[in-house]
Amino acid sequence: MTLTATSFDWVRALVHKESAIVLQPGKEYLVEARLLPIARQLGMPDVSQFVESVRTRPDPDKTRQIVEALTTNETSWFRDGDPFTALTSTVMPALLAARGPNERLQIWSAACSSGQEPYTIAMLLEDSLPNAATRVAITATDLSREMVERTKAGRFSQLEVNRGLPAPMLVRHFTRAGTEWEVSPTLRRMVSASECNLAAPLPRLGPFDVVYLRNVLIYFDLPTKQAILRRVRDLMRPDGWLFLGAAETTLGVDDSWERVVIGRSSAYRPLKGA
Repeated sequence: MTLTATSFDWVRALVHKESAIVLQPGKEYLVEARLLPIARQLGMPDVSQFVESVRTRPDPDKTRQIVEALTTNETSWFRDGDPFTALTSTVMPALLAARGPNERLQIWSAACSSGQEPYTIAMLLEDSLPNAATRVAITATDLSREMVERTKAGRFSQLEVNRGLPAPMLVRHFTRAGTEWEVSPTLRRMVSASECNLAAPLPRLGPFDVVYLRNVLIYFDLPTKQAILRRVRDLMRPDGWLFLGAAETTLGVDDSWERVVIGRSSAYRPLKGA
């Protein structure tokens, strides 16, 4: 049986309530594809029966499974590489010049998925900055408990490391662990991971010198985008840098940011007095 309209509407409402992500009409195929493995694991014949069982007999664990299954975890190493080039060419030199020699820089990967983004940043800094492990702390957060645990583990399949990770970096920063690759102890010390729902009041984090909030805002409606940008700005240093996805911008959303072009990339900085 295909997903009923009632079940789809309930899932849409649940996902929006828990994560503020908007599932537009026409995404029934996505809901079915993401929830069918869970339904089958529980011995149910189709997604509608699974959804109805959770709707009529609320279960926090199954509710979390539904929400996490419908958050997007697409990621790769050095994804849209220009923001990483900008970090090492422009942003880090400016921050190091502005900070004291013993001041630790704080970087936030605000939707870290399974960890490729924060570990990409860690590798770049370990290769370019003396004593990077003591000069930089990287906070990685995600809505999904599973993704946070994977980031903490720092283990990746061969298929995952094949997606954008240069071979020399693989050799320098990873060791074989059975059929997987494991990040070095140095990288793991640089990265801490925890759960965080960007659409809810944020935990006490930061203040951050750099925030990577990439390919996240596109999933939210305008009021949620505005609220997230405001919360993020409150956790940043006044001279901090924000990187968004290539299809995202603060323009027309929140006018308290200044756009700065860096090579083929761009970053956003809090406007003074905003």
